[in-house]
Amino acid sequence: MAGMNLRLAFAIISGGCWSAFQHGYNTGVINAPQAVMSEWLHKEALSGTNLTISAKDDPKVTTVWSIVVAIYCVGGMIGGVITGAIADRFGRKGGLLLNNLLVFISVALQACSKMANSAEMLIVGRLVIGVNNGLNAGLAPLYLSEIAPVSIRGSIGTVYQLVITITILLSQVLGLESILGTTVGWPWLLAITTIPALLQCCTLPLCPESPKYLLLNRGAELHAQRALNWLRGDVAVHGEMEEMHQEAEKNKVSKKVTLRELFSNRSLRQPLLIAIVVMVAQQLSGINAVIFFSTDIFSSAGLSESQSQYATLGMGAMNVVMTVVSLLLVEKAGRKTLLLTGFSGMIVCSVGLCVANSYVTKYVWVSYLCIALVILFVVMFAVGPGSIPWFLVTELFNQASRPAASSVAVTVNWTANFIVGLSFLPLTHLLGSNTFIIFAVFQFLFILFIAFKVPETKNKTIEEITAMFRQQM
Repeated sequence: MAGMNLRLAFAIISGGCWSAFQHGYNTGVINAPQAVMSEWLHKEALSGTNLTISAKDDPKVTTVWSIVVAIYCVGGMIGGVITGAIADRFGRKGGLLLNNLLVFISVALQACSKMANSAEMLIVGRLVIGVNNGLNAGLAPLYLSEIAPVSIRGSIGTVYQLVITITILLSQVLGLESILGTTVGWPWLLAITTIPALLQCCTLPLCPESPKYLLLNRGAELHAQRALNWLRGDVAVHGEMEEMHQEAEKNKVSKKVTLRELFSNRSLRQPLLIAIVVMVAQQLSGINAVIFFSTDIFSSAGLSESQSQYATLGMGAMNVVMTVVSLLLVEKAGRKTLLLTGFSGMIVCSVGLCVANSYVTKYVWVSYLCIALVILFVVMFAVGPGSIPWFLVTELFNQASRPAASSVAVTVNWTANFIVGLSFLPLTHLLGSNTFIIFAVFQFLFILFIAFKVPETKNKTIEEITAMFRQQM
């Protein structure tokens, strides 16, 4: 990790970690307390529910809960669409700080929804926090990639996904019935998200704005050099400043890229296609299917309901551990190698799960094989497909086109997430474990695309990467 120092680490935590906390925590926070929150909707928040049946059988409760889940992704799409405009107007650091306003608005709505017996407040609160997370997913990787030295840019970019995996696990732990997943505790569970927002508001103002943004977007050379000096500590920054000057000269010829130009410019089409496909690949990889089936698979192996829950938490912990491994490997093995390794392992696990589920009732040992395949699937996802897409997008574009490209990529990711969320349950009811075959087909197509289209960006400057695409035209 040559190039890392305490100030850079402080900026990574302030700009990246607290933003990723919002994204991960709010992704997983409503899963564990779903039953108690549904009971509240059934008995208190919704009028006209049928109290003679249970909350899970009430179609009105099911519909409202589906909206609560889906509206979060809609918010993410909105946040993705406006990422480029916010990044250019307020800067990377300024946009992240401003984004915390949405956290406080969301928490006020969600945490007070129980007191007000209002399902509408919960829904609007989830929409607002979705917008916040969509913006974080674009702004934080942008900030991290622009403050990182080239030699450890991939490792620093992986930090965002690492914190997402940690905070998803944290939300699942805190959501257990023995902690905050109770009738009284769930509003407090939703309110915890104010803590990272407050910490970011206190720490991020102490960090500099992205030096690239200061020089290339604002033309503030002195401020950019001071920011770079602050981030690099004792290391001389003349070489990096010269690289940024060269990029600035090229940007004068090609002005800031709009969304329309991003799609119409021939030199940007290939990196844009790669950015879109890797984001779709992350969501259509089948990770949601495996997580959904995991509790059933653990139960079929003879684990009790509570043991299955803890086994699922163990799976989340394995996701965290392997994301750390990915962080350490990404600068040695490279982005492309880890993506291919991850998807190749996942396709083996998908086919294995599909076949094994046909024999799970006949042979006891097959249940344990399924558990092993589930854990291996999560390991393979964490190695590459889980972490690399978030920062790979920022590596494929220069300063002029990066904000617009990040907007498109983040919006595509959240849209794919939304589509998977809507279509997954109907597919599982129709196909059962054969759903894994669909994901295996997708994984195979993604392997082919990555092998033939995705370049290796390890240890390359942005100018070298963009020059590579220009040569391929």
